[in-house]
Amino acid sequence: MDITIYHNPQCGTSRNTLALIRNTGAEPQVIEYLANPPTREALAAMIAQTGLSVREAMRAKEVMFAELGLDDPSLSDDALLDAMMAHPILLNRPFVITPAGARLCRPSELVLDILPLPQRAAFSKEDGEAVINASGKRVN
Repeated sequence: MDITIYHNPQCGTSRNTLALIRNTGAEPQVIEYLANPPTREALAAMIAQTGLSVREAMRAKEVMFAELGLDDPSLSDDALLDAMMAHPILLNRPFVITPAGARLCRPSELVLDILPLPQRAAFSKEDGEAVINASGKRVN
């Protein structure tokens, strides 16, 4: 299965998203983007594929975002991409790419929209919130 997740193992949302992918029986390509960031071209393409703006793909809650003045609306996409390349922690997470599309999976359940295989078992997030029932169906 051709599924890629740009993953941060320290992030609960990223861990939940990875677990939802694996709950289909698929084993994705896991890219720990802090250690192995995408190229600038790959990053720009991934963001474009999701339909997000470069600014929307940034982690605005990251302390460095404010420290670098990235909340300045006059900054160009190129300047924002430069910042993400220099500081990968500024890339929001997790991004998932499948044959069905690409998503920034915040919340983690957004991955369900692009997974080509169904869920195989019940699944609850780390905080206990039920997402998938015992029949493999999404809990509303």
